[in-house]
Amino acid sequence: MSNVFDRRYFPEITLAGEDGLLAAGDSLDIPVLLEAYSKGIFPWYAEGSPVLWWSPDPRMVLFPDKFKVSKSLDQILRKGDFEISMDSRFPDVIRQCSKVHRPGQDGTWITEDMINAYILLHEEGYAHSVEVIAEGELVGGLYGVSLGGAFFGESMFHLRRDVSKVALYHLVDFARRNNFSLIDAQQSTTHMKSLGAEEIPRDRFLDLLQQALSKTTLLGPW
Repeated sequence: MSNVFDRRYFPEITLAGEDGLLAAGDSLDIPVLLEAYSKGIFPWYAEGSPVLWWSPDPRMVLFPDKFKVSKSLDQILRKGDFEISMDSRFPDVIRQCSKVHRPGQDGTWITEDMINAYILLHEEGYAHSVEVIAEGELVGGLYGVSLGGAFFGESMFHLRRDVSKVALYHLVDFARRNNFSLIDAQQSTTHMKSLGAEEIPRDRFLDLLQQALSKTTLLGPW
């Protein structure tokens, strides 16, 4: 592991540990975040810890054309009980995501510094959100970062059953219509596998990422 901020650029991905930990530092500035994502690196750390940067192997990726719509999700979509928006309530979405309790975790990795950094990234047009609204209330959503033809998913939440899947469905629909190559889900989860995401070797992910970055970035708002 290396302290990336000694030299202001990230070390080679091959230096990452077996768990994917690559570097530690103290900055979430926009140029640092953009460089990180462009190299397949993302921040994930706990309150009171240095900013930790990760590049796991294998990598969980959702290819838009492989997204699976379950019968239950299809029924929800057919009912049409929700309104969908994009980039209309980004700060609310990221703050709701920070409240999600995840098994095996104490507290949240979406710290106040992370929230502020990604709100700035959103204001610059690189970070985006999908909102699911019911009767004027935000009941689900997700957020992430977009560069070229890649969307780097960060987190999602739901206040009603399966509503985060509704948000993901609309993100995938947007990705298909705008020729996105991939949605990065970062780390393997049973939930994402059930939706069609798959683990691929990091080398392949980095090759696909470089191809995706050759496409024009759709700066917000979406």
